[in-house]
Amino acid sequence: MTGIPPEHDTRARVTVVVATRNRRDELLAHLQRHEGPVIVLDNASTDGSAEAVAAAYPDLTVVPLPVNVGARARTLGAERASTPYIAFADDDSWWAPGALDLAADVFDAHPRLGALAGSLVVGPEAEPDPINAVLADSPLGTPAGWPGPALLGFVACGTVVRRRAFLAVGGFDDVVRFPGEEERLALDLVDAGWQVAHVPAVVAHHHPSPHRDPDTRRQSDLIRSRILTALLRRGWPVVAREAGSAVLTAGGRRALVGALPRVPAALRARRRLAPATEAAIAVVESGGADSPTSQEPAHAGGDR
Repeated sequence: MTGIPPEHDTRARVTVVVATRNRRDELLAHLQRHEGPVIVLDNASTDGSAEAVAAAYPDLTVVPLPVNVGARARTLGAERASTPYIAFADDDSWWAPGALDLAADVFDAHPRLGALAGSLVVGPEAEPDPINAVLADSPLGTPAGWPGPALLGFVACGTVVRRRAFLAVGGFDDVVRFPGEEERLALDLVDAGWQVAHVPAVVAHHHPSPHRDPDTRRQSDLIRSRILTALLRRGWPVVAREAGSAVLTAGGRRALVGALPRVPAALRARRRLAPATEAAIAVVESGGADSPTSQEPAHAGGDR
């Protein structure tokens, strides 16, 4: 970490944007591992996270938000940054030494690359997360001239984006929060003509926080996000399929109830994907349940 506020570090190519909520200890432990400028967006924590970071890292940019805006905090961080590329990190993750320089080199060499999904390694033993194999085996393959397999989804804490492309498609929104917020963004990037690719040599570490939501809630929240993403971008038959599948389980029914307050905003922002993007989704979905549009890392966090 440079200790130089992102607004003034003209040498950097990548800003790390960290979204956090009520994980002060993990946040303080891992911030020092980041290379380059860092912006911390605090989602209305009640454990003194923002104050603790400001005291421990006085040269670092901390933005305390008055309310929890979910994944949109990352968008606010990207708007604040001035570097061409943005690397996302959670309060329990960080990028391996040299990873962001490598990512910037890949972006520089591929001007249509909108998002780069790296590899995730988990815990002190740096075990590969199963998501890595899913991304590497994308049914879309590796088109000529691309830096890696083409994707329609990614994991935020293992992803670097081109700031211009990210903001042009609206970044993360107010409708889909945590988790599962990545799918709508990935689809919009592809729909806008940007490449989304897996580059396994770019590595992020994840030490899962002990302060996580139970698996049952996390799965319910993922279903909620899929329903809202379908409502935002897919045809009505897909929306009906997602909702119909949800009503079959208790967790799915909770997801439907959780989605209801966001339905008006989703309808206001609704826009159908182009036929070419829908065709790519069909190819990915034909590859099975472990598709890059829907897979979460094995140790994903919960809603913040």
